[in-house]
Amino acid sequence: TDFDEVEKVISTEKPDVVVHCAAYTNVDKAEEDIDAARLINKTGSENIAKACAKNDCTMVCVSTNYVFNREVRNEPYKPTDATAPLNNYGLTKWEGEEAVRNNCSKYYITRTSWLYGIHGKNFVETMISLADKPELKVVDDQIGCPTWTVELSNGILKLLEDKKPYGTYHVCGSGVTSWYGFAKAAFELSGLEVNLKPCTTAEFPRPAKRPAYSVMDNGGICRDWKDALKDYIDLREKVGK
Repeated sequence: TDFDEVEKVISTEKPDVVVHCAAYTNVDKAEEDIDAARLINKTGSENIAKACAKNDCTMVCVSTNYVFNREVRNEPYKPTDATAPLNNYGLTKWEGEEAVRNNCSKYYITRTSWLYGIHGKNFVETMISLADKPELKVVDDQIGCPTWTVELSNGILKLLEDKKPYGTYHVCGSGVTSWYGFAKAAFELSGLEVNLKPCTTAEFPRPAKRPAYSVMDNGGICRDWKDALKDYIDLREKVGK
């Protein structure tokens, strides 16, 4: 959030590429603290974009499916489709995208979704930690694309190595599911028997609205989400999670 510090680091290190992963990601908290979310997601992205432009670096900015709205569609969103964020988090991420487009000519905006990885808190780990509950309800009317962090990383590398035209891309798991379907697959792959029940968004209200449909067309850049999830489950068992 400090342009002088950002520019100092980038001008000193002189990288060919800057992959910007920093973000304010607490979706519900952003509803009451949009200033903090905007400072990181918009201003932070703008600072990096300006520093990259000044130092002739390629910038990769990780964005989100939450730039789209809750309209029910018959086909996945393409990168060129109109955006309409439903919540403050999505709005500030979209503002960050615009800041990158307006301040840096050499950029890749990579929208991803339903991200999980071996480090840190994520949906899969949360579900597995709740597996012993007498009954577990998970929302079944929000549809999207689960994405393993390794798939996102490989997708970004593919854009860079293949020298794809600069612009906006969707780097998310292929295929679609609901949060309920995601949880069910995680339990099955983990060999866990869970009393899992589908529920509606209305039964599980949150401060921030979530899009009912935010499936994105990734152009084949990432594998099927189920194949990636299987590899993730295998990896977490190897590392003793």
